[in-house]
Amino acid sequence: MFVIIASLLNPKLLCILLVCSVVSIGGCGQSNQLSQSADNQYGPIKFAVAQAPLNLDPRYATDAASERVNRLIYRSLIDFDKAAKPKPDLATWVTINPTHYQFTLLKPNSVFHDNTPLIAQDVAATYQSFSHLKDSPHSAEFANISRIEALNNNVVDFYLVQPDTNFIAKLIIGILPNALIKSNHDFVHYPIGCGPLKLIAWKNKLQLQRIADQQNFILSEVKDPTVRVLKLLRGEADLLQGDLPPELVKYLQKQSSITIQSSIGANFSYIGFNMRDPILGKQKVREAIAHAVDRQAIIQQAMLAGSRVAGAILPPEHWAGNANLTPYHYNPKLARELLQDAGIKLPLKLVYKTSTDAQRVRLATMMQAQMREAGIELEIRSLDWGTFFSDIKQGNFQLYGLTWVGIKTPEIYSKAFGSQFIPPLGANRGRFQDKDLDDLMWVAEHSQQADDWNKVTAYIHHALPYVPLWYEGQFSAIRNTLDNGELQPDGNWDVLKTIKVKNVH
Repeated sequence: MFVIIASLLNPKLLCILLVCSVVSIGGCGQSNQLSQSADNQYGPIKFAVAQAPLNLDPRYATDAASERVNRLIYRSLIDFDKAAKPKPDLATWVTINPTHYQFTLLKPNSVFHDNTPLIAQDVAATYQSFSHLKDSPHSAEFANISRIEALNNNVVDFYLVQPDTNFIAKLIIGILPNALIKSNHDFVHYPIGCGPLKLIAWKNKLQLQRIADQQNFILSEVKDPTVRVLKLLRGEADLLQGDLPPELVKYLQKQSSITIQSSIGANFSYIGFNMRDPILGKQKVREAIAHAVDRQAIIQQAMLAGSRVAGAILPPEHWAGNANLTPYHYNPKLARELLQDAGIKLPLKLVYKTSTDAQRVRLATMMQAQMREAGIELEIRSLDWGTFFSDIKQGNFQLYGLTWVGIKTPEIYSKAFGSQFIPPLGANRGRFQDKDLDDLMWVAEHSQQADDWNKVTAYIHHALPYVPLWYEGQFSAIRNTLDNGELQPDGNWDVLKTIKVKNVH
């Protein structure tokens, strides 16, 4: 770990490490390189990821890797356009009245990966199952459904207890086969969907196949960013996306065998607080921590191009974004004063949890140094992803760092901060409870007006149940043996729907 962190902090050492490693593992000569090239042309496309998925049941999955894979394995009733507005995926819809919606399947001949047809009864069974899944983080979101009726194989009606103007945008759960739901099939490990990719095997590595042309993919977890880069250069991986420090991206940009794509990002990174902690429950302490982090300096020194300071979960260009939020500027002197006003004896000792990913540890180390100037001693505990994420869901933390990915609708604010959405019923991991905020979110959810959501985000920005950090820039690195796929601002893996091996004659 010391060598890896040192390589991240020292570009010259990084280059030496990369060159030496390539030489040390590259002794097989040109014939081996040609053999690897042939594998790339005719074999599976190899995708090295920083974090493997944990759960392939869309009713339970909440981690980013699982959500990204599930988006490929399953299809949902709706998707979103570039303006984050709902559009048909599996079905079109009409609003019969404020509590009655009717969906008609667009392709009555759609089939699941086990070759059974997808019909309206599967849609009904998928959403009906939430009433029995008390431990699903999405169950509370669908508690407003009073009943679901499949009128025939192609039409299904949803009836709500109360009107919900955002109901359509919530229907992004992947549809499961009714028969397998009834038999308590293990979707977590053996997913059966109707998406463009299907599961072939999952043992250490995740093997998927694209339905349209039988192109195979192998997704392998490679936690260390330097090792991921080495694998890409050696042809042991064909594709990387995200989760690299800028030094490694710059290094890859100089390699003639690699194509780099980059764009601004929309995924929101933040510091989460445990609001039940007696110290962090104090408003001034949270304000002090917000003023103890120099976001812009971290972005400039350690993040990819396209990264920018964030104010709320949804970026300002989103229809419900709020561009008027005043950033918490770096001011260690003010932070110390706020801590002292809160009755805190300096230095304040806090524990910050993060994953073992080298870039996440690096960012945490930079925040640790900045907070020291504000009278805060930050102890960093880096944990393997499964343990880390389990601790966060269970409330076993003081501070933690995470990123919301692929968020399209403002209802995320209710799921993340609503009093009724404390895990396992939702994603209010900090256990924040505020009736005034609940009331503001209720109004915004029913009006679906940007001004009402601006009131919500302004209230959250002041209350500080989290410290907003940045929207991370996106990039992909692809070997030139592949035709490039399109990079998505939210970092999803839709590139696997289209990316192909180039025809070489």
